[in-house]
Amino acid sequence: MPKGRKPPAPKRQQLLVEGKNDQHVIWALCEQHQVPETFSVEVPQEENPQEENIEESAETTQGIEVLLRGLSARLKEPNLQTLGIVVDADQNLLARWDAVRNRLRDSGYQNIPGSPPAEGWVYAPPELPRVGVWLMPNNQLPGMLEDFVAHLIPSDDTLYPKAQTIVQEIELAGLNRYTSVHRPKALIHTWLAWQKTPGMPMGQAITARVLSYNSPIAIAFVRWLNYLYQF
Repeated sequence: MPKGRKPPAPKRQQLLVEGKNDQHVIWALCEQHQVPETFSVEVPQEENPQEENIEESAETTQGIEVLLRGLSARLKEPNLQTLGIVVDADQNLLARWDAVRNRLRDSGYQNIPGSPPAEGWVYAPPELPRVGVWLMPNNQLPGMLEDFVAHLIPSDDTLYPKAQTIVQEIELAGLNRYTSVHRPKALIHTWLAWQKTPGMPMGQAITARVLSYNSPIAIAFVRWLNYLYQF
């Protein structure tokens, strides 16, 4: 930031996500569903990343741990009205829910359920910012953004089963260089590599209607957004 220039004022309504892919997928869904642009979609960042290692440090300067560490300060922003949180459930949905719930409790939020509701969680205490939490993919299963996006593939698509077969074959042969945790990433990006525009980003694939923005999981997510931000 140029010397002497003040940082932009925080938005009154914010949605926190783990990374740029989440950000672009949500922007694309909001555009397709004509969600009013009354909130910002933000990727929390650690300050002062090492510029010379910016690509290598991306995972350590953003992501779930960075988001959680900054949550208390974010909730104390004086003009904050509504804060949404979208994070991956990863391998243990309840552990991820507890991690978010504990941070919210530390910030004064009570009456948080022991497990996430299927429709996403929204809470509006009288003297604190309104909050909402969505665990990717659907608040009920372990997984990540890429699992959510896989549900946007049209049900009659003929390439996705072939992508599943290819991924399974290379895993059985021990040729995969990714860990089992990242299998959903390998699968969705294999499928995207076979489209008319090979390798398009997930958000762009929604905009191009390669992925269906009207699938049940997308409609449920947008319904949660609308309720959280009171549209």
